[in-house]
Parts: sequence; structure tokens; C-alpha cells
Amino acid sequence: MPIPSFKEQFAALLAAPSVSCTQPGWDQSNRPVIELLAAWLGELGFTCETPEVAPGKFNLLASYGSGPGGLVLAGHSDTVPFDAALWQSDPLKLREADDRWYGLGSCDMKGFFALIIEAVRPLLEQPFRRPLLILATCDEESSMSGARALAEAGPPLGRAAVIGEPTGLRPVRLHKGIMMERIDILGQSGHSSNPAYGHSALEAMHGVIGEMMTLRRQWQGEYDNPLFDVPKPTLNFGCIHGGDNPNRICGQCSLEFDLRPLPGMDPQQLRTIIRRRLQPLAEQHQVKIDLAPLFPAVPAFEQAAESELVRLAERLTGHQAEAVAFATEAPYLQQLGCETLVLGPGDIACAHQPDEYLQLDRIEPTVQLLRRMIEHYCLQPQTAAN
Repeated sequence: MPIPSFKEQFAALLAAPSVSCTQPGWDQSNRPVIELLAAWLGELGFTCETPEVAPGKFNLLASYGSGPGGLVLAGHSDTVPFDAALWQSDPLKLREADDRWYGLGSCDMKGFFALIIEAVRPLLEQPFRRPLLILATCDEESSMSGARALAEAGPPLGRAAVIGEPTGLRPVRLHKGIMMERIDILGQSGHSSNPAYGHSALEAMHGVIGEMMTLRRQWQGEYDNPLFDVPKPTLNFGCIHGGDNPNRICGQCSLEFDLRPLPGMDPQQLRTIIRRRLQPLAEQHQVKIDLAPLFPAVPAFEQAAESELVRLAERLTGHQAEAVAFATEAPYLQQLGCETLVLGPGDIACAHQPDEYLQLDRIEPTVQLLRRMIEHYCLQPQTAAN
């Protein structure tokens, strides 16, 4: 089967629906995207594995060449949900206008795979001294189950990994983590005419929020990283629910919050600290307090500034590596022994927005950048030795 042109590949990837969402009504399989990529890469001589991570959810690991080390070019195959009425055109159809390609996934980030294929095709006639691996994961936009499954499976992937998330072609070597947690308080309802008739979950939650604010001040005093626009860890109280009537003592109350740890802050240790601080409040108010994650935590990420991959990316792009607030799959690839970097052609400002786009003047620089990285890690034995 002949491989479509670069633009046709880009359009076909956008046209293959692959929404990932915690709401079942929106959630879709990513199989169509994985099958397209496996067909094209297989035609180019890649060996393709497509393990099913969960029902209807697949990863793709395509390899060219063999041996230790090499380069991983990675991205996610899913997109966020969309409101078609807010788009100027069909989100699943590639539209060219204003020197941009518009479409869902053009920036974040299915289009990156077409750029990888465009970069590697002229190089395939040369001997690959180290392998090139192309990784497409599932569910990055929700649970990150694809990257988690890969990390749990455990075999080393490559010497270096580049994730093509939207960074405006500026290398990113740090990002914060994400913890989305829920505190549930179970008290005892009763008639409001006498406080002795119950134990108020709402009053206990008042104490909990105060304690969490104290913890936030403590962490912001202990941790600071000036590389980030917001250099402190943040803790946001997102929503609270409790009680049912003014004349009843509140029997149940819940709070959901978002904690963004800096590199060096371990999510499990943070959870342990929170539980330890809440236990005296449970005893004081005679209630039960539970803390549980809404989703598994995404760890913060940091790649050493002096690492080979960071220095190479800085040299090739002309930009010093930066820090960003959004999270990626980088910590999971790092767990597999890869020096890891986030570097892609899109702009985060238009990701997750109607009329998402990729600027056309980013295409050729991205192709050349990827080609240089493949040459460095896969074609040149003197720099790719392990």
C-alpha cells in the first residue's frame, strides 16, 4: 500500500476520531489512529507492536534498527473533547487558512506523527547503528494509562526520548506534577436546634481547609524554583459539596482540590503529610475523614540541564531549555531510562481550544530538527555508543 503524502497523512490522522475523556459519553477508542500509523510505519520497514492497554485503548511502539540505546520520538494519539459549534469548520477535517493548518489534534498533537514520518523517510536508506523507536500512547488527556502501562512493563526504551507536545519549538526540561484529590468527611446529621444531636461535617471541613491552607503556606515557604513562571507549588480548592438543609446538622461534606508539586516533591509523601495533619481534626470533631486521589498523580519532571539531550536540543533550536506549568508523559519515559525532553512545533495557547492549529512555518524547522536528532542518536556510531 503506497504511503500517502505528508499532507494526506496529517489530514487522515485528524479525521480519525480518538477523544479521551473521563465521561463515558465522550470517550472513544484510539484504534483508528494506531492502525493508520502502524500501516504507514510497517510499509517503511518498522516493526510495530500495538498492545491493548485497556478495552479499545492501544499503544503503538514501532522500531527501526536494533540494539541498545537509540532515540524515542513520542506522542499521544488521543485528543480532548470538542464543541463543534465553536469551530469555524469541521474539527476533524484539515483546513488550511492564514498560513495555518486547522483541526483537532493539529497542535496537540496527532499531527506530530506525520512530521516524524516526513523526517525519517529520506534517512531509511542509510544504516541505522542504533534503533529509532516511535511511540504513540493512549489516554494522555485523561488517565495517562498508556504511558503508565509502558512504565510498569519496565523494559528500557532508548537512550533519549523527545515528546512532541506543543512547546513552540523551544526545549522543555522541567514541568510541575498534578495531584487531583478528594477529601470526604462523614459526620452525623441531626436537628440543628441542639449541636449535641450530631457532628457537623461542614464545621470539620472548615478546620480541614484551614489546615490545608497552612500546609500550602508551609510548602510555598520550603519550595521555590525560579525557572517556573509560578515558582511555588500551588494548591487550588476547586469545589466543595455538603449538607442538604439549613435546619439539619451537616452529615457529609467533600472537597476536591488540585495540587501542583515542583520537581523534588513526591506525591505519595505529600499525601502522607496531608493525612497526618487531618487525623487530629477527625478526632476533635468526631468525624471520619478520608483522602483519596481522583486520578493517579502525575509526578513532576526534571531533566538535568547538563544532559546530552538537553545540550543537543539547545544547540539545534538556539533556545535554552525552559520550564512549563502543564504536565506530560515525560516522567514515565524517564522511568524507563531515557534522557527525556518535551519539544514540539505547536503552541500551548491554542491547545484544547476551538480552531486549534499548527503554523505552516513550523513544519520545515520541525522536520529538520527531528532529522538532526535521528542522525545524532541513530546514524552516528561515535555519538550513539553506550
